[in-house]
Amino acid sequence: MTKYRTNLPQLSGGLFLTDGGMETTFIFHDGIDLNHFAAIDLLNEVSGYETLLKYYKTYIDIAKKNHAGFVLESATWRASRDWGEKLGYAVGNLSRLNKLAIKVLEELRDEYESAQTPMVISGCVGPRGDGYSPDNFMSADEAERYHREQIKTFSETSADMISAMTMTYVEEAIGIVNAATSVGMPVVISFTVETDGRLPSGQSLQQAIEQIDAVTDFAVAYYMVNCAHPTHFAAALARGERWTRRIRGLRSNASTKSHAELAEAAELDDGNPDQ
Repeated sequence: MTKYRTNLPQLSGGLFLTDGGMETTFIFHDGIDLNHFAAIDLLNEVSGYETLLKYYKTYIDIAKKNHAGFVLESATWRASRDWGEKLGYAVGNLSRLNKLAIKVLEELRDEYESAQTPMVISGCVGPRGDGYSPDNFMSADEAERYHREQIKTFSETSADMISAMTMTYVEEAIGIVNAATSVGMPVVISFTVETDGRLPSGQSLQQAIEQIDAVTDFAVAYYMVNCAHPTHFAAALARGERWTRRIRGLRSNASTKSHAELAEAAELDDGNPDQ
């Protein structure tokens, strides 16, 4: 079994794909009722396990047809302690499910990885609070203590890296970076932004990235932007300033709606993917 850990292949050139957002797909396309938007629940049933495999294989097929690498993100965006409590999981059971989520990705990599399509296993970490609107700001130390449990669990698996998705403010991101580096895991920070290109906290992407890099001594492997339409952040990147080189990944929305509008939507807004 290949272990990348200290040498993430997506940093060595070439295009890597990832999935498009499983929770939205399962709820709006597949009609699956995910409690608290938590895909980790699917691992409790054989049918859910098979649903996850089918979902990943759809994207793997795209990567293989295009001779691109693939980043396998675990179904654990809402599998940290607070969300586990809301879902009714004891700590031990939550840890088991986090490890099982990585095991799913191991099986996929063992079966489908090739020289043309190298694969990286990522332990996905989500925000402690709401992914669109931060409602409980933590200090960096508080965030490190909170997220260390899930991140340490990933460090005991074959996960190659940690991806913190839909980050809304820098202190939580810094805590995640510190927790990941304390257990020797490469870490990626992915911010979401509002229609004005700023984080929900009001900070600009530039300010957030530069602050985290300064505080953590550039410990982040790279940054991403997710859950936002390209027009919401394109202007900030267009100037080509040095900080923009730290952004190496995008998981964009097709919808141009704001987070507030999307949160209230009863139906999925597919937007215009071709555009």
